[in-house]
Amino acid sequence: MKKVLILGAGLVVKPMVEYLLSNNIGILIASPMKERADTMINGNPMGTSLDWSMDDPAMLEKLVADHDITVSLMPYKYHIDVARACLRNGKSLVTTSYIQPGMMDLDEPARKAGILFLNEIGLDPGIDHMTSMRVIDHIHNKGGRVEEFYSLCGALPAPECAENPLKYKFSWSPKGVILASRNSALYLKKGQRIFIDTSDLFKDIFTYNFPAIGELDVYPNRDSVSYIDIYGIPEAQTVYRGTFRYKGWCETLDLMKSCDMLADTAKDYHGMTYAGFLAERAGLGTRDLKTNLANKFKISVESAAIQSLDFLGFFGDERLNYRETTPFEITSDRMIKKMMISDNERDMVVLQHIFLASYPDGKKEVIKSSMLDFGSPSTNTSISRTVALPAAVAVRMILENKIDTRGVHRPVIPQIYNPVLDELKTLGVEMKEEFELPENEMIE
Repeated sequence: MKKVLILGAGLVVKPMVEYLLSNNIGILIASPMKERADTMINGNPMGTSLDWSMDDPAMLEKLVADHDITVSLMPYKYHIDVARACLRNGKSLVTTSYIQPGMMDLDEPARKAGILFLNEIGLDPGIDHMTSMRVIDHIHNKGGRVEEFYSLCGALPAPECAENPLKYKFSWSPKGVILASRNSALYLKKGQRIFIDTSDLFKDIFTYNFPAIGELDVYPNRDSVSYIDIYGIPEAQTVYRGTFRYKGWCETLDLMKSCDMLADTAKDYHGMTYAGFLAERAGLGTRDLKTNLANKFKISVESAAIQSLDFLGFFGDERLNYRETTPFEITSDRMIKKMMISDNERDMVVLQHIFLASYPDGKKEVIKSSMLDFGSPSTNTSISRTVALPAAVAVRMILENKIDTRGVHRPVIPQIYNPVLDELKTLGVEMKEEFELPENEMIE
């Protein structure tokens, strides 16, 4: 029996555990959250758990050596250390995280060792890579060119659950979601590189009407320009990767950033109220705070941003339960307390690719590739399924030698994306593709 080492027992691990066990693949989950790991295993004799953390590197070495392949679902900062342990023991590694610079340094050693370090095999990054590349390769194989490319993705509450003013609830890595709001962005639009500073991230938005959901806001996601090389589309004049949100999130986060509520500078907030914290951040007094805040930033008191801060309690007299901490911790903790998705609510993943392709005979077409997936915390959330299942499928394919590539990779080559996408389709995770659409279907 093949044995898989899974490092971590976070919110997206359960569907991987269920998939591997259902395919008679043994697992060991090593995590400080052993109780959660045991719940996922649910008494299956092919699954075991271990109370372990990165503070015990000697045990990591032994665990990697004793298993056929390792999956790291820990924070990305640990992946390089895990990869080095895998390299020393001649074992392949799978992660769902973005490739870090240090990981690429291991490409040649991994090739020489005959092992695969497969990264970015989740949802975004992951399913977005694979489904984009399948269409891009289709266009190129017909002699065509990718003139414009958009890839938009969002993990959101289902419409009936989006009832707070931000219209958002956390179904995965809450701190990570909020941290991402501090990113800058870079994309290519009609041949022009456009850089968006972190302070303007939520000012640079457009709306997109997604079928069955309606209008969603889109804001740019990190560095889109690097995907010109990653996806092999040097001919493209527009390359844009964006994040979907309901209306309410972007304007609220923009106000939070304008008030410096996500800063990392620590100070003693002991005894301060939430209203006092907001007033101090905005450079205002607590008297008539709501009106004065709206006036200062030239927005309506009835705006989603002001309503959101009210919903979160930032105009109230409740006292902070902190001593020395940062504005980011205060703000993010408050959002997490008020905005976690509950067991009786559904989450969803919305993924949309749009291509403008041109061909040697002068013909042009718009191609759309779309996915709308719903989940539930009481079973498996959509975000956990769409992150964990691609990685789980890749693990199985590697163990069965259906993926035999070596070195450091993301899933942008047919040898990886074809078998994974074909298996995901049997699990109900797939994109619906539309070809030969008119040019007016393209984003302006």
